[in-house]
Amino acid sequence: MTDNQPDNTPQNSLNYLGINASKIHFNLSADDLIEASVVQNEGIITDKGALSISTGRFTGRSPKDRYIVKDKITANSVDWNNINKAIDQSNYENLKKKIKSYLSQKVIYVKDGQACSNNDYKLNVRLVAEKPWSAQFVHNMFLRLTKAQLNEFTADWHILCAPGFTANPEVDGTRSHNFSIINFTEKTIIIGGTGYTGEIKKGIFSVLNYILPAENNVLSMHCSANIGKNDDTAIFFGLSGTGKTTLSTDPNRALIGDDEHGWANDGVFNFEGGCYAKCIDLSAEKEPEIFKAIKPGAILENIGFVNETNVPDFTCDSITQNTRVSYPIHHIQNAQPESRGGNPKNVFFLTCDAFGILPPVSKLTKAQAMYHFISGYTAKVAGTEDGISEPQATFSACFGAPFLPLHPTKYADMLGERLDKYESNCWLINTGWTEGAFPQGHRMELKYTRSIITAILNGALDNIEYNQTNIFNLMIPTSCNGVPSRLLNPINTWADTDAFNDKANHLAELFIENFKKYSDEASADILSAAPQALTSVVI
Repeated sequence: MTDNQPDNTPQNSLNYLGINASKIHFNLSADDLIEASVVQNEGIITDKGALSISTGRFTGRSPKDRYIVKDKITANSVDWNNINKAIDQSNYENLKKKIKSYLSQKVIYVKDGQACSNNDYKLNVRLVAEKPWSAQFVHNMFLRLTKAQLNEFTADWHILCAPGFTANPEVDGTRSHNFSIINFTEKTIIIGGTGYTGEIKKGIFSVLNYILPAENNVLSMHCSANIGKNDDTAIFFGLSGTGKTTLSTDPNRALIGDDEHGWANDGVFNFEGGCYAKCIDLSAEKEPEIFKAIKPGAILENIGFVNETNVPDFTCDSITQNTRVSYPIHHIQNAQPESRGGNPKNVFFLTCDAFGILPPVSKLTKAQAMYHFISGYTAKVAGTEDGISEPQATFSACFGAPFLPLHPTKYADMLGERLDKYESNCWLINTGWTEGAFPQGHRMELKYTRSIITAILNGALDNIEYNQTNIFNLMIPTSCNGVPSRLLNPINTWADTDAFNDKANHLAELFIENFKKYSDEASADILSAAPQALTSVVI
């Protein structure tokens, strides 16, 4: 292994951070990091050449263990709540001292990268990690730097990542042994007790969600984005399982990015240099572009295998449902080279409504767009182990509440301003249940959702007749090429109209109850877009 090491000091050590490890690898190549992972029995190479690793106990983020240091910078600007949890400076300093001491006893892997493909907002990030695959993840997911850029590199932010280090909650002020702490004053993130790589990328995403809106008037967004041959940009918001990655990865459109973007005055830009896709039930038939991206350089996380071979079994959820793959964005054949696009013509909110109430496509007014943006609704099918069969509503503000340090209305106001300024259309797309709620109904076929998205992008839904529903007051098209007309109005798909009305009213009440915590900061226009829960409903 050879270090691709910048020439200027202090790049040849980490003494400036107080980390005095005897062996430090600076900016190893992807191949060398993969080799290190295999040699250390930290991973295996699959039949397609990808590295497969286990992230240990944690196979997903731990949002209850994510903290922001409360100090003079953040005290009056962060929206403190059960997601943005405060930790004292003294607790942070104590943990940082311990994690530096821990890392000083390890072989260290340093990886330098950049966030934001728009150079006006670029952020230089240095990862200091004990695992070679953590550094490989940064290579995949952040913007990769040339040797010349590395030689001139100065970190704006540092991430200290030590999965093997655990906190003592009684002493360190944490809830558990694992933690992720952001310090905006020191521009440092410390991560301990968890090997889940998503904590790295979401830590920097949280940073950008603070500094870009507050300091640069850039709307930061948890969304995917693509661009057509006519330079028409589209963005896709949606929580996990709604189809954000799947629907934005389109062979007929160039992928700008699959998860994190900014919307500046000159258009949309990707924060990242890679993709982090879910793998459960992945197949070449359903998602060919993602499937083909799993090749040398990609990292598979927590995947099962076929009969003790090195062939991944993407149907296996014995470790977790949240199986993942990270890969550089150029693994997608039609990725947009500069990872940028113009101001969006269409904005999509994706929801998986397991209640079977929301239409497969609705055109939103500006006020409705802001209301549904703040709501961030989807639904999950309840587990059967506790005897619950009713779908569970999930609301995550701006489709990314765990990563938003500011109040949700700040992001919603910025979205509304841009929808007005650039005359962008906003659509609510239900990729969830039709012909009844779970378990009586079934999920909307992907081919129908793709037909809807294609029709919108082609302008086929611009000049057709729309009808308005009651309760949610949504405008729904009367026809769409490739989609049976009866599916467009969900009440037509239910055998029992009264049951539909009852369920619709119930869902409306869930929306209204959830929005109460935002009502004091929301404008009258936004509040007017709330659904109208009724005792008796006719659509």
